[in-house]
Amino acid sequence: MIVRLVQAVAFCLLIGWASLSRAADAPSKAIFAYGAINAYMTSTWVAREQGLFAKHSVEIEPVFIIAARAAQAMLAGEVHVGLIGPTHVANAVAAGGDLVMVMGNQNSVRYQLVVHPSIKRAEDLKGKRIAIGASAGGLASLGAHVALDHLGLNAKRDNVTLLLTGEEPVRVAALQSGNAQATVLAPEMTRQIGGQGFTVLVDMGQLNIPFQASGLVTTRKILRTDPLMVERVGRATVEAVHFIRNPANKKSILQTMVKQLRMGSPERAEPFYLQLVEELPRNICPTTAGVRSILKLMVELGINPKVAVLKAEDVMDLGMCRRLGGDGK
Repeated sequence: MIVRLVQAVAFCLLIGWASLSRAADAPSKAIFAYGAINAYMTSTWVAREQGLFAKHSVEIEPVFIIAARAAQAMLAGEVHVGLIGPTHVANAVAAGGDLVMVMGNQNSVRYQLVVHPSIKRAEDLKGKRIAIGASAGGLASLGAHVALDHLGLNAKRDNVTLLLTGEEPVRVAALQSGNAQATVLAPEMTRQIGGQGFTVLVDMGQLNIPFQASGLVTTRKILRTDPLMVERVGRATVEAVHFIRNPANKKSILQTMVKQLRMGSPERAEPFYLQLVEELPRNICPTTAGVRSILKLMVELGINPKVAVLKAEDVMDLGMCRRLGGDGK
C-alpha cells in the first residue's frame, strides 16, 4: 500500500514538473504599445528585426497608440506592455489604477523647442502658441514647461498658449501652417524639417536635468500573474541595447532607423544613431531622481495635484531591472 502511494505521489510530481517545463518552454505573447515614434523606439525595432524577442521566447505584436490611450488600454487589459511616460503611470496610480514602470528607456529629456523664423529670442514667445501633444499631462507638455522655465518665461504669466495638438507630425504641421509659432520635437524630427527656416531655441538634451521621459510599463497584475512574459520582454530589450551599442552593428542599426523613422538615407540618420548610442541608458532601470522630478512638475504645474501623495516607488518597480543589471539611482 505504501509503495503504491509513493508511486502515485511520484507520478503526480512528474506530471507537475512536465507541465511546468512545457509552460516555461511555451512562448509568451504580448501586445506591445508605443506612444511615440522616435529614435528611442530603436531598441524595440531592433529586438524584433534581429529576432531577439523570438530568441527569448516572446511573440510581440507592436501597435502605435498615443501614450494616454495606451495607458487606458493597459488598464483595460487590451495591451500587456508598452513604452510610455511616467506621467500616465502616475495619473493612473493616483486614480487607483495599477500601472507600473519596470524598465527605463529614455532616462533624460531630449526635446528641442523649435520656433517659427519670426521668433528670434525668448521675449518673442510671449502671447504666442506652442503646439504640444494630445494631453496637458504628457511629456511634450512637461518639456514645453521646462523649456519656458529655462528661458525665464511662464506660460500663465506670459500668456503663452500650450496648444493640445497630437503626435510630432501633427505638431510639425501646426508649426508649418502658422497655427503655432513653436513646438517641441525630438532632434530627428527637427532635422526632417531642416531648411524650412525653423530654428532651435532650446535644446533640452543639453540642460542635464533629472527627467524620466519614458520606460517599459505594464500592470502590477501582469507582473504578478505573468512575470515570465515581462522578463522575456526585458531580456530581449537589454540584448537589443547591447546590439545597438556594438559598433559592428552600425550599418544594420542605420538601416532600421532609416526605415522606421523615414529619414531618407543612412547619412541623415547617422547623427541620431551616434546620439542614441551615447544616450541609451547604461542603467536599464527608471531613475528615482527622474521620476521624482516628473511628479514634482505635475504638482507644481497643476497637471494633477493628486500625485503629490505619491512616491517614486508607487510609480515604478525595480525588481526585474535590477535582476538584469540596473540600479535605479
